[in-house]
Amino acid sequence: MWFFPFLKGMGIGASLIMAIGTQNAFVLSSALRKQHAFVVGSVCVVIDVILIFSGVLGLGALITAVPVLIVLASYFGAAFLFVYGAIAFRRALSPKGLATNSVKAMTVAAAIATTTGLSLLNPHVYLDTVILLGSIGGQLPDNQPIWFALGASVSSALWFLILVVGGKALAPWFNSEKSWQKLDILVGSTMWVIALLLILSTF
Repeated sequence: MWFFPFLKGMGIGASLIMAIGTQNAFVLSSALRKQHAFVVGSVCVVIDVILIFSGVLGLGALITAVPVLIVLASYFGAAFLFVYGAIAFRRALSPKGLATNSVKAMTVAAAIATTTGLSLLNPHVYLDTVILLGSIGGQLPDNQPIWFALGASVSSALWFLILVVGGKALAPWFNSEKSWQKLDILVGSTMWVIALLLILSTF
């Protein structure tokens, strides 16, 4: 029966994706700054769906068998997150980048590239989305793995839609420079903490 594996995929997928992370911080920041938030959220969903189905269909087993892939992703991801965190801290220190009407515009291409980098260079994405979901969903019988993957994919789509819509709803609260400064400090701190954890995880 498709209903139960679908709900199982939704529940487990939601529990993994709702944790504070680089994707969530960037999507929320993009929504607040009105910088292609729906594009950013859509890219996150597409990447999640591809990784979820890849994991359920067997990619998780390959990554587990070649652990050096996670190590390489950790170092590249940490470097990328450190740079992006530094950019966020620089915005927090510069009054020019704080007010709503003075936020530096980001092109669609830059938004897509940044989202892709934050998503694919974070090894936690592979550990959670590919390996964990893949190991759970891949063990189900018959066609249930597909329904499990669909459920997890729906959770991803709903969560990023909530972030985009919620970010737009919160935008009026970010009219002051201090609000933008706090947001950038939160984003920068999130990126640097995760970068540090990625480096420590390789030892």
